[in-house]
Amino acid sequence: MTEIKWWQEAVVYQIYPRSFQDSNGDGIGDIPGIIQRLPYLKKLGIQVIWLSPIYQSPNDDNGYDISDYQKVLPEFGTMADVEEMLQVSHQLGLKIMMDLVVNHTSDEHDWFKASRKTKNNPYRDYYIWRDPVDGHEPNNWLSDFGGSAWTYDQQTEQYYLHIFSKKQPDLNWDNPVLRNEIYDTMTWWLNKGVDGFRMDVINLISKDSDFPDDPNVDAVNHASSMNFVANGQHVHHYLKEMNQQVLSHYDVITVGEAPNVTTADAIKYAGFDSNELQMVFQFEHVEIDNSPEGLGKWSDERFKLVDLKRILSKWQSALDGKAWNSLYWNNHDRPRVVSRFGNDSDEYREKSAKMLAVTLHFMQGTPYIYQGEEIGMTNIALSSIDHYQDIDTRHAYQDLVVDQKRVAPERMMQFIHHSSRDNARTPMQWDNTVNAGFTTGQPWLTVNPNYRHINVNQSLEDEHSIFHFYKKIIALRQQLPIITTGRYEVLDLEDNDVYAYKRVDGESQLLIVSNFSSTEQTRHYQLGQQAELLISNYEDDAGDLLRPYESKVYLENV
Repeated sequence: MTEIKWWQEAVVYQIYPRSFQDSNGDGIGDIPGIIQRLPYLKKLGIQVIWLSPIYQSPNDDNGYDISDYQKVLPEFGTMADVEEMLQVSHQLGLKIMMDLVVNHTSDEHDWFKASRKTKNNPYRDYYIWRDPVDGHEPNNWLSDFGGSAWTYDQQTEQYYLHIFSKKQPDLNWDNPVLRNEIYDTMTWWLNKGVDGFRMDVINLISKDSDFPDDPNVDAVNHASSMNFVANGQHVHHYLKEMNQQVLSHYDVITVGEAPNVTTADAIKYAGFDSNELQMVFQFEHVEIDNSPEGLGKWSDERFKLVDLKRILSKWQSALDGKAWNSLYWNNHDRPRVVSRFGNDSDEYREKSAKMLAVTLHFMQGTPYIYQGEEIGMTNIALSSIDHYQDIDTRHAYQDLVVDQKRVAPERMMQFIHHSSRDNARTPMQWDNTVNAGFTTGQPWLTVNPNYRHINVNQSLEDEHSIFHFYKKIIALRQQLPIITTGRYEVLDLEDNDVYAYKRVDGESQLLIVSNFSSTEQTRHYQLGQQAELLISNYEDDAGDLLRPYESKVYLENV
């Protein structure tokens, strides 16, 4: 690593617009609502806002099915609202990172509407069409949302590919005309003033043109073929081309969502000399509690700390000096971290939320905070599948409970309470008034009932709150270069209760110690006499005694 770039020192805050702040009482968050809350984010101290999709969309997958990349979904507002948001954000010193969803579009995009009309129209090759094989699908690939990844189209008697919903046809990146359309769209947004892109499943864009069967397909477990199509043979060519034609001309932040990547893959995508992306989101650490029964994320397993330590330590060490890490616990696709890796009971929610913040934010990389994480929002347990909106959750219930009868309804609801994406999507909890101050209307998704005591207003008023703790950590990242540049060294890798590591840089080092258990632990770590307690989630320092979910950081010169 040579000179430090601004995005290496930044902290990113993800907004899920539908659930952040409603300004007009229709129950759906919107861009004017985001503008209203920008001073709050400035107060927190973050530097970049990542905005989940706000584009025109029929909302089959909550905006990740885009029908027009250059229009705004009316329920979110207008392009004038977007321009105002960019202007106000920049005035406050905040940058905006847009979600770029270009592995697929909506089937209601004009490109796809034209593509499906005839086999010889100019847009046919924008998507992936194949003839039936022996009267069936072209191969055995399965969608990540269940069922075949192919849908038959009567009009032209061919199948089109969709790794996700059948309303999300995959784009054909082998077509240079299509690629240039995407690059032109990116340039259009960058010229409008956006400061970068989070790229949705970007490592899926290159498919094997022979379309071989996926040997991992399991007729019983219906494992998705998403990982089989990841990291295709032309993906690096396409991303280098994207960088050369678009990204290299702007001072932007880029992160690629990349399922099924190794550390070696990540160095190819985000290496300091790769000329592709600046970092990737890897999934390893957020899949450690997947089902032992082959049900993927549908599980209520409790993670093992040693697994988490091995994975995060591997990524810290392997990328050091070669590529840049992204640091995240949760996002719009993952359950709330305090319910998953912490303890969301009234007794330990606050302590464990602070412990998780310390553990992640003192590692090397760019941290991402998901909305509500900074006040300790928790998972929600809705009583019936009918109350869930997420397409992935509803499909899984239909598949595992209704169709296959593999999982009893009550047990599946336990899995959903643990793993559903809707856990992250409940409306932001601003205050203790009706609907948590999110809307004056009927919210699109149920507000978590605990908003009466978990909300922003309460957090701002309490100087010992999770919010103020995050604010302090973010400020420390700006003050101490060692958090950006220091080498990572894990301690006691096999300890299943305490996560301890060092950051070492020249003449100083940090010692980070986090008790992931609800019981007291005793650990001794060698410290010099000049060691300074930098931050802790307890009011005093009990030395070698670690209280439940205690986390602390020492700074010392060596």
